[in-house]
Amino acid sequence: MSYNRVGASSSSSQASAQSRIPHNNSNGSAVPPALRSPMAAIDYTKRPVNSVPPPATHKPTDEQFFVFADGQRKPNHTYLKSHFFNEGRLTETQALWILEQATNVLSRENNMMHVKSPVTICGDIHGQYYDLMKLFDVGGSMDDGTYLFLGDYVDRGDFGIECLLYLYALKIYDPSRIILLRGNHECRHLTEYFTFKRECLHKYSEQVYEACIRSFCALPLAAVVDNKFFCVHGGISPQLVHLNDINNINRRQEPGSHGLLCDLLWSDPITNYGHEHEPGPNGTVLPPGQTFLHNGTRGCSYFYTYEAVCQFLERNSLLTLIRGHEAQDAGYTMYKKTPKRNFPSVITIFSAPNYLDVYHNRGAVLKYINKNITIRQFNSSSHPFWLPNFMDAFTWSLPFVGQKITEMLLAILSICSQEELVDSESDGEDVDLSTEDAAARRQLIKNKILAVGRMQKVFQLLREEAENATELDAGATAVATGVNRSGIDALTVQGNKINRAIKSFDDARRVDLANERLPEFDAHAHHHSTVFPPPSMRFPHRRGSDGMDMEDLIKKTLEEDNDDGGVVERIADSIAKGRLPVSRPSGLKRHGTAV
Repeated sequence: MSYNRVGASSSSSQASAQSRIPHNNSNGSAVPPALRSPMAAIDYTKRPVNSVPPPATHKPTDEQFFVFADGQRKPNHTYLKSHFFNEGRLTETQALWILEQATNVLSRENNMMHVKSPVTICGDIHGQYYDLMKLFDVGGSMDDGTYLFLGDYVDRGDFGIECLLYLYALKIYDPSRIILLRGNHECRHLTEYFTFKRECLHKYSEQVYEACIRSFCALPLAAVVDNKFFCVHGGISPQLVHLNDINNINRRQEPGSHGLLCDLLWSDPITNYGHEHEPGPNGTVLPPGQTFLHNGTRGCSYFYTYEAVCQFLERNSLLTLIRGHEAQDAGYTMYKKTPKRNFPSVITIFSAPNYLDVYHNRGAVLKYINKNITIRQFNSSSHPFWLPNFMDAFTWSLPFVGQKITEMLLAILSICSQEELVDSESDGEDVDLSTEDAAARRQLIKNKILAVGRMQKVFQLLREEAENATELDAGATAVATGVNRSGIDALTVQGNKINRAIKSFDDARRVDLANERLPEFDAHAHHHSTVFPPPSMRFPHRRGSDGMDMEDLIKKTLEEDNDDGGVVERIADSIAKGRLPVSRPSGLKRHGTAV
């Protein structure tokens, strides 16, 4: 559960001075405390919530950032852990140093790493830095064994760069104690589509982002623990016959939409895994012998079956497949056991508890020590709150302010009298308008009102996006864009309260399913405004069958020739019909003042 991190309050010198002025009434006597305004007692120079520490505003010196170990200069990961926890940032030089050094270390590793137990295997992190800290508490000291991460360190959470820099700092400090594999989100395509690129640009620079992309291409693809457990982010592939096939991949590239590299990062167990040949409510019934099926959920790669996994494990003398890639309610899932060794054929580990702050799931890590497997679960930790898309409070508030302004304009127009619309004293005489002129005047008034109404609807769209951007909207298909909502409250803030329909893991999973796909996104052809969040979990229907996103909806709204028959149309008709112009309007008059 997230909370708002309140920054240190600042006030003008005038406000500070006013807080020190005695409270007197008109005759100079002191006003009793009970009669003073509540605002008068507030000290705006102090933090409203003292229990929430202010973010760290300083950047580390080289003495703080570096330590000497084994005769080499290495990053002080102990200091960085605390500094990032307090929302501190590095200098750009320091961030680039970590990224470049990590890339060099990772580049020297093989596509497939061989790891010896004891080992702690961790699933997706997705920018949840404060839960990553909890993970290390649950998993135990790195001195007691190796940590193996299965990928997806960034995107969708607000602290992806902190997760990446901290894990890279650990990797530089002791490469053998932490193994970092590549996930499907460690690529340019997804980080531009979701949140990580924007996070890098907000907190650092494009140069830092490009260094992150280079480091992603250096990450190994798979690992084998004690020659028994095959560990990868997604899963297996029709092209993966023997483990040596992985070593033949050129991993130093952006993953494509097909091929072995894509499959290792994107493939999943089929929905009815272990029951593929039996009729049931979940999944397609497959004929015997079919081991792979196109992955329609992801829009790329494959679903693999129980038979496919058993054949792969048998060919390579392995015990099980351990992977991440999918959110799990309990933090993990153990799938159907193999027939020969009676051991789970697939184990999925997911280490991002309360994913996206709405999934209500637990996180988990798998510990393998002394030939025993233990699953350790953990709950989410509180973390600082960021506005969606890393926007500032001013930008976020614009839709709210704009909508209220347009509501005010509509309200003013709806109560204007005839004298207010037409100045009958223009030149001291009235000039009757012809029927054509009167109709033209009415239409002109109506067009202006409709223009205000269209802008009001645009601000309503933006306000809905801002209100719902921090959660999945289970009622998205019913709520739609909100522009067709009718009723007396249709043009007010109360008409669109934040939807709190996400009650369970299944609710969140169902609504977020569209974001599991490989996105169709051209960063060079489609530039998203800084006002609108990227097309991710929020209102997935807006990029659905109609192909429209927020920008498309706004353009459509502004280009509408007529209102949709709602409240704005009725107001415009009422005003135009009730205002019969009897003379031509004059210019504004200038009123003198007596000196």
